[in-house]
Amino acid sequence: MSEQTHVKDLENVVVRFSGDSGDGMQLAGNLFSNISAAIGDEISTFPDYPAEIRAPQGTLGGVSGFQVHIGKGVYTPGDKADVLVAMNPAALKTNVKYVKANGVILFDTDSFEKSDLEKAAFKTDDPFTELGITQQLVPVAITSMVKSSLADSGLDNKAILRCKNMFALGLICWLFDRPLEQAEHLLQNKFAKKPSVLEANIKVMTDGYHYGGNIHASVTTYHVETGDAQKGIYTDINGNRATALGLIAASEKSGRPLFLGSYPITPASDILHELAKRKDLGVKVVQAEDEIAGVCTAIGASFAGDLAATSTSGPGLALKSEAIGLAVMAELPLVIIDVQRGGPSTGLPTKSEQTDLLQALYGRNGESPAVVLAASTPSNCFDMAFQAAKIALEHMTPVILLTDAFIANGSSAWRIPDMNEYPDIKPNYVKPEMLAEGWKPYKRDPETHVRYWAIPGTEGFMHRLGGLEKDNVTSAISTDPTNHQRMTDLRQAKIDYIANCIPALEVKGNPDADLLVVGWGGTYGHLYSVVNELNHEGKKVALAHFNYINPLPANTAEVLKRYKKVVVCEQNNGQFATQLCGKIPGLVVSRFNRVQGQPFMESELKEHFIKLMEE
Repeated sequence: MSEQTHVKDLENVVVRFSGDSGDGMQLAGNLFSNISAAIGDEISTFPDYPAEIRAPQGTLGGVSGFQVHIGKGVYTPGDKADVLVAMNPAALKTNVKYVKANGVILFDTDSFEKSDLEKAAFKTDDPFTELGITQQLVPVAITSMVKSSLADSGLDNKAILRCKNMFALGLICWLFDRPLEQAEHLLQNKFAKKPSVLEANIKVMTDGYHYGGNIHASVTTYHVETGDAQKGIYTDINGNRATALGLIAASEKSGRPLFLGSYPITPASDILHELAKRKDLGVKVVQAEDEIAGVCTAIGASFAGDLAATSTSGPGLALKSEAIGLAVMAELPLVIIDVQRGGPSTGLPTKSEQTDLLQALYGRNGESPAVVLAASTPSNCFDMAFQAAKIALEHMTPVILLTDAFIANGSSAWRIPDMNEYPDIKPNYVKPEMLAEGWKPYKRDPETHVRYWAIPGTEGFMHRLGGLEKDNVTSAISTDPTNHQRMTDLRQAKIDYIANCIPALEVKGNPDADLLVVGWGGTYGHLYSVVNELNHEGKKVALAHFNYINPLPANTAEVLKRYKKVVVCEQNNGQFATQLCGKIPGLVVSRFNRVQGQPFMESELKEHFIKLMEE
């Protein structure tokens, strides 16, 4: 590397790829994050999809982005990027606000013609002055060089232009000293059946890398420190895939076949797609005609003895509510995965919120208690899907697992687990001696209140379940008021007992803190990063982050009442804060709420926490 090159040594760095939805920015970002994970970097990604389907090319509504944060101590995709790749003026206009003041903007000069500027609604011929850009600009004629590189490839013009993202990827790999060999391996897997396309992409990516060497005197390059990761085999995984694998692991540990009855819905569809591929592991998948049919097929599979699941997002959870009530009354194990998105109604399908919490807790007819869990990171989706299945099978109850679009589509480096470290799953099966005792379908374990599970076909245990109230003793249909109260109380007691079977709430940060930050679900990375930063600056802050929402961990009240100030941070208007205050008499909390379809900004959180500590 030339002595003229400006090299920045950083513990971590943020790169944002942006362009039209057809420019392959998601693929380029995914490949870059995979390369970084493979060499030992911690990573966190944020794919920012356009809300419009096939918006006109070059317009503001069609911009697709992918942000990746790599290095040491990485818990979020980062507030702002060190480097922005802008494939056209619309991408520049919508993403410049996400670039640090001293950052680098790399753009395709061939896509900044007068017509391109007009599509992006620029008023002048100088977009950089119009936007007040002060960052370091790196103009690159990407389109022209890709056409020249593939002039003899035999590909048509459309296929050639699809390779522009690989030129940008090669240049970014040079900028951050990433090895191309890993990228080539990933491309070989993706385009194995299209050798001409594979050859073209590798050639263009290599040309982009070499072009970086030619311009090294005019742009800052970066050396990023690699973290000290626990030994093991790592891969880059997003939350939806981790959720699917967690269900498969639970099926293996329980010995119950996995069944998914589902209906496609953004941003949960990838769970359906992933499990549909796994017939080799005995997974059965039904893509139903609608959300109601999806959950009802899963309930049927549960009655038949399967580990049954259904996946959806907020609108689908609303449609499934009556059927989930049936599973509550029939006391059948069922896992419902809700990948939350912006609402209400069909809302913002590609954006992320935490606005389904109260629906998950209370959105059913009658007193219908269900377990509610929440995953906190893309890789944590594996563990929480496993836990959801374990609780459902061992406690004979529906379990709703809340993820969100941010962690479902985002990815992180995941150490492939040793399944010997995970507990066996032991459903509460009937025992042969129960027949002599006069077994009935609602006979329960006296301590846990869990009814015994008779898999259909078990000799002597023929039975019927349904959506009408049953007698506590005879299991026959009953309208007796006293019995209804008894069964209502038993179903609630069964859920309450689960607090004895889940981990205690842990507090991270300064043990002497006056301010406790409370969060749940996919906001973990942002909250943890800010709490860490404030403690490094000498301020005393602690974090309590919840994965278990209903029931709450047994020590929740004791932990929260220990602090002078408690602030609950959510991507809604205060649903979890409302739940905590309702469950813990006398608890007073302040609230930090955002409903913008985007992840928290660490800078906003930090400013708010400092203000609370100074009051």
